[in-house]
Amino acid sequence: CAGSSGADVRAGGGCTMPVMPIPEFTLRELAAAVEATVDGDATVIVRRMATLDNAGPDAITFLTDPRQRAKLATTRAAAVIVAPDFVAATALPKLVHRNPYLIYARVTTLLNPPPVTAPGIAPSASIDPSARVDATASIGPFVVIGARAAVGARAAIGAGVSIGADVELGADVHLHPHVVIYQRCIIGDRTVLFAGAVIGADGFGMADNNGQWVKIPQVGRVVIGPDCEIGANTTIDRGALDDTVIDEGVKIDNQVQVGHNCRIGAHTAIAGCVGIAGSTVIGKHCRVGGAAMIAGHLSIVDGTTISAGTLVASNIDVPGAYTGTYPTLPHREWRYVASEVRRLRQLVARVDALEKQPGARSAETGEAS
Repeated sequence: CAGSSGADVRAGGGCTMPVMPIPEFTLRELAAAVEATVDGDATVIVRRMATLDNAGPDAITFLTDPRQRAKLATTRAAAVIVAPDFVAATALPKLVHRNPYLIYARVTTLLNPPPVTAPGIAPSASIDPSARVDATASIGPFVVIGARAAVGARAAIGAGVSIGADVELGADVHLHPHVVIYQRCIIGDRTVLFAGAVIGADGFGMADNNGQWVKIPQVGRVVIGPDCEIGANTTIDRGALDDTVIDEGVKIDNQVQVGHNCRIGAHTAIAGCVGIAGSTVIGKHCRVGGAAMIAGHLSIVDGTTISAGTLVASNIDVPGAYTGTYPTLPHREWRYVASEVRRLRQLVARVDALEKQPGARSAETGEAS
């Protein structure tokens, strides 16, 4: 797997370097790297992250759920990540931080560094002569790059990726195999797109002509900011006129549909199988649970949490948590509840009629009417 430099970018293979051995760290080194504090023996060496149940003497584990506290007594881990409230719960050496889940993420990243890609272009790649590919980029087998497209420094483009004309990819972008990016879309620095993601397909815009559909040309773009992640088989449609915009730091799970002209604010997280209809604006720092459905042409304020499976059919103007689903019930009980819900309108009408009768007491004040 040869590297490349200068004009002969094609000298390299656009492949992945051999996997390096997993590094090892002392607890002191980890604490300095992840901004945690050490309680106990700081010279303990760890080589991997593991669960409380499956950790061995070379592993560090973590406690984020107080209900798992009893497992601290039986884990075989060399060390554990805990919040300050649980320092006394085990004699094991510890990394201590108010957000142990964050430290778990940081430590796991250190112990599992991503593969290093070698600069170069695979011989089977097809690149338009007018495209600009940085000499430090890695272009995998059977990649297609269209006219005037630009690929930034250290970008890693997996096998079978299709990049349309006039697309711009920032520095350190990583496109996993078989990603498709349609013409004129922009992908920001350090953004990752997982396998099968489709960016910039036409939005669903149709005009009714006496029962027949007339397609509305979709002439906007998709603009994705830096430090985003787009999950496998997720689709983000291009705008009809204005752009579809995904702001910085947005994390979108697998199999999500984002309609045309949507805007998703910075650092929002969207779980799998969510559907977002066109021209919806979602604010910053929102959280959307799996399989939620969001209707089009509405807005959701910053800091909103939407529970899994919830249908959002109107604007959300006040931040908070919103849920629109039944809790799980045994099927027969669910059928009973559903049948009673169907009777609500009839019951309300009966209550209204009763309250209008002479001598009826007000439900709110308890006073006779």
